[in-house]
Amino acid sequence: MPTYISLVNLSEQGVKEARNAPERLHNFEAALVEAGGKLLGFYLVMGQYDYIAITQAPDDQTAAHIILKTLAHGSLRIQTLRAFPRDEFESIAHGLSF
Repeated sequence: MPTYISLVNLSEQGVKEARNAPERLHNFEAALVEAGGKLLGFYLVMGQYDYIAITQAPDDQTAAHIILKTLAHGSLRIQTLRAFPRDEFESIAHGLSF
């Protein structure tokens, strides 16, 4: 199942509603599980981003659907990266020809 790393920032609305963030995280995880995915990790971080979420979804379309649904609430800005684990990376790299 594809893995995704999401770099998340709170919007102004999200900062005002920060005390509700744990409940929103539970709702996000429930929606992800319902769509056939899972939350592998979630971190509050210091620096350029506020949170990092590591998820899996059945495919890119499902991941995009969940992200758009989450963004619709207006409390977050999200940059999501498709992540390839080491075995996939090695397979891709070994397949290169020049």
